[in-house]
Amino acid sequence: MDTRLTAEQDEIRRTLRELLGKRCGAREVRAAVDSPAGHDPALWAALADRLGLPGLALPEEYGGVGCSVTELALACEETGRALAPSPLLATTVLAAPLVLALGTEAQRADLLPRLAAGTLTAALAVPGPALAAALALTGDNGGDWAGGGRAGGVQARHTADGWRLYGQVDQVLDGHSADLLLVAAHTGGFARSRTLFFLVPGDADGVARVRQTALDATRPQGRVQLRDVRAESLGADDAGAPAVLPALSALGDTAAAVLAAEAVGAAGRALERTVEYAGQREQFGRPIGSFQAVKHRLADVYVQVQAARSAACYAAWATARAPHERVGALALAQALEALRLAAAEAVQLHGGIGFTWEHEAHLYFKRAAGDDLLFGPAHRLRGYAAERARLFADAGVDVGVAV
Repeated sequence: MDTRLTAEQDEIRRTLRELLGKRCGAREVRAAVDSPAGHDPALWAALADRLGLPGLALPEEYGGVGCSVTELALACEETGRALAPSPLLATTVLAAPLVLALGTEAQRADLLPRLAAGTLTAALAVPGPALAAALALTGDNGGDWAGGGRAGGVQARHTADGWRLYGQVDQVLDGHSADLLLVAAHTGGFARSRTLFFLVPGDADGVARVRQTALDATRPQGRVQLRDVRAESLGADDAGAPAVLPALSALGDTAAAVLAAEAVGAAGRALERTVEYAGQREQFGRPIGSFQAVKHRLADVYVQVQAARSAACYAAWATARAPHERVGALALAQALEALRLAAAEAVQLHGGIGFTWEHEAHLYFKRAAGDDLLFGPAHRLRGYAAERARLFADAGVDVGVAV
């Protein structure tokens, strides 16, 4: 594994950092998250036009750039530094790969070029707080997360004029604003219960959406209600059912690697801001950064962030070149812990100002806590990885992935 950036990767990082530095400061982030959409459409258009970011990891035949997950993770490290609120995670990391993996050729030809161009946004709708389980990050994704058969979640029935969906999905990333919804639903009743994905336009008849209050406002979430909504099966109806869970599992490892890089970017920026402040704030006639206790705390954060960066780099590399290793969840666990530590120390070492709404330290802390709730926590990510690898099977140890 060569950790040096190629000229193309270095250009992606440089250009993106320059663009976000101009268009995504603390004031712009606050204005974007307070808007109805929860992000700045002008910034999203700039990311699409200047960098082709929405299609960075999509094949060129569908209008994408044709890069690998490594480049997407590198880009997300920069968006994580700025806490940039955008449809990137929901559209590019979660939804587009499923369309590529499960869609028919006609669906891919219709949807992927628009997703790659940033003119179409999408959201992955799985019931309740079950995103990590559906992506096979914290447990086997063959469980009841999609409704359990007869009730709960979203149910699908086939009628004379096509598929109809009924149910409710909470906590959908960008679910209140996405143009297209990828809805996981159960069909077949109890005896032949199986999970399928369906394509639903966000403005379809029978769809009611409302933005939810989220701990991390930079990751807006929506509640989606479906009342006898006409839907199109992603893929060829029941023929695609056996591929759904493996596709979600593969997506989970890729998404975890990208999220790990994003968390590392946020942790690194929180540390930079704290070191800068520690060199400026004076007590007893000297900068607080000169005190040994403060140096030790910052050094601990630095070591944690650098270890997480190494893990995230390897996970991005392995996802593209050695997908059988499935190390994304472990890298994400380490990155989440690094971000939580960096954000907590940022709040503490900024003193009184770090606890105020006016300062951005709390935004990083909320990102750390929010990602922990959505995709973790870290001990469950590690626990399921150990269970899958049968790490303690011979010793008869229960790794205890349940909360």
